[in-house]
Amino acid sequence: MNKLPINPESYDEEATLKPGRFPSWLHRQLPKGEALFSTEGILEKYRLNTVCEEAKCPNRFTCYSHKTATFLALGKECTRSCGFCSIDFSKTPRQPEADEPLRIALSAKELGLKHVVITMVARDDLTDGGAAHMADIIRTIREQCEGVSIEVLTSDFAGNETALDLLLQAKPDVFNHNIETVRRLSPRVRHKATYERTLHVLRYATANGNAPFIKSGLMIGLSETPEEVEETLRDLQAAGCTIITIGQYLQSSARKLRVQAFIHPDQFKAYETYGYSLGITRMYCGPFVRSSFSAHEVFNSCTSL
Repeated sequence: MNKLPINPESYDEEATLKPGRFPSWLHRQLPKGEALFSTEGILEKYRLNTVCEEAKCPNRFTCYSHKTATFLALGKECTRSCGFCSIDFSKTPRQPEADEPLRIALSAKELGLKHVVITMVARDDLTDGGAAHMADIIRTIREQCEGVSIEVLTSDFAGNETALDLLLQAKPDVFNHNIETVRRLSPRVRHKATYERTLHVLRYATANGNAPFIKSGLMIGLSETPEEVEETLRDLQAAGCTIITIGQYLQSSARKLRVQAFIHPDQFKAYETYGYSLGITRMYCGPFVRSSFSAHEVFNSCTSL
């Protein structure tokens, strides 16, 4: 297999050393329009959290302006404190809200979503890690929103296969669990999750067969090498992933891990090409790519093959 070229221009070290300075490819105009405010209004009406807001996603205004959002289930406090994530940490978050599945379903219906993406905070305080609640959300959306496809982005449920079974029995169209980074950096970037456990979860979901598409994603710009990214892509492909996303890590606050490099779009394209050479069905790579960004279009591109 041909190795990826290490492009010196892929790493803009000067940009990382000056706070507030970004390379040209990370500049873009903010979207405008009534749809942005309409989306915010619907989310407020149903008292819902979104990963767009809680994780300070750079795409949130773009998504809102297209009347789409990624729901964040099981509260907005996570029992893990990962080095990259801005979601609030709590050892004892509030108990899941029994009516949240219906509120999410009604919101998806009012937004007119055709592809619904639900992510979750890690809930290590719950026996099943929140799996039954997530399964209830999937079932309720199907009851309320005819013909939609459903994608879930889950925690690793601490490797609990019974919890994974609970979730997968609800038959999401896409099961997504992010590996986040390369093997070497995983202990520093993630809190309790491990590289090997993530691969186990993905292999288990693949073998289960209830989710037609298995998805994972990682961030780059944390000092990983192209060879390490290649290794991760090979590991994800071997675990059964049919969809892989790669995006630029951006520091969400002063307390989080610092960006080590801004990766040039050409390098993202090289990773995409390498992934396809491995036989991965869909690679979605770019500076602004996030796991749930353009999820509907990515899903459609897979189902049309």
